[in-house]
Amino acid sequence: MKSAQAVETQMRYAKVAGFVYLLLIVLFMSGDFTISHIIGSGSFTDSIKNIVAGERIYRVALSLELLTSVCSVVLAYALYATLRPVNENLATMAMYWRLGEAFIGGLSMIVAFTILKLYSDPKYLEILGADNLQVAIGLVRSAGSVSFNISTTFFSVGSTLFYFLFFRSRCIPRVLSAFGMFASVVVFFTGLANLVFPEYAKLIQFGWGPIFIAEITTGIWLLVRGVRTGTAAKAVEMDI
Repeated sequence: MKSAQAVETQMRYAKVAGFVYLLLIVLFMSGDFTISHIIGSGSFTDSIKNIVAGERIYRVALSLELLTSVCSVVLAYALYATLRPVNENLATMAMYWRLGEAFIGGLSMIVAFTILKLYSDPKYLEILGADNLQVAIGLVRSAGSVSFNISTTFFSVGSTLFYFLFFRSRCIPRVLSAFGMFASVVVFFTGLANLVFPEYAKLIQFGWGPIFIAEITTGIWLLVRGVRTGTAAKAVEMDI
């Protein structure tokens, strides 16, 4: 039988996890939309002019994306604390995978700020010329894309394990947990497909749709309802 204090702690961490789930989506979407808006759809020269003109806002947008990596650490621990009573070993493993995602995501932001430096500092355009600078930025952007897709594989494994623990414990509705596991597996193959078939990247991005829905729904559920701590949500000890 869980003590009242243990139940209260589990519920508190569940609500923190729900809030951070939603916060991560807002931060990432805001940063990504702002960056895309500033760059625009014009020529390379037009993009340089747009970025130079809106450099401060661009830096803010990159900082929002950096905060997603920081908040991913908070989410990893909050989910671990919520699901540790179910199975501590699996919860720890899931947390480590999500921490790996956050670490690689942080490295990818180094690449992103490097790209901004190439765009905004006029000396690079002066030394390299427009064509060579475009090639250099393209190469650095490729490194950023690769690191992002690698981080998604870490994300997907950790997310699958956390949703598996939700499923076994019935802390949240099983249909939501099952959908979360499915969506997380789809992300794993989406990341791999982007690495193997980069020419189809735009089409492959539809693979992010299910996890987007799953995380928003999970975030709202945990924030509003928390986790079930009654008979249906008793800890399930599993041999692994």
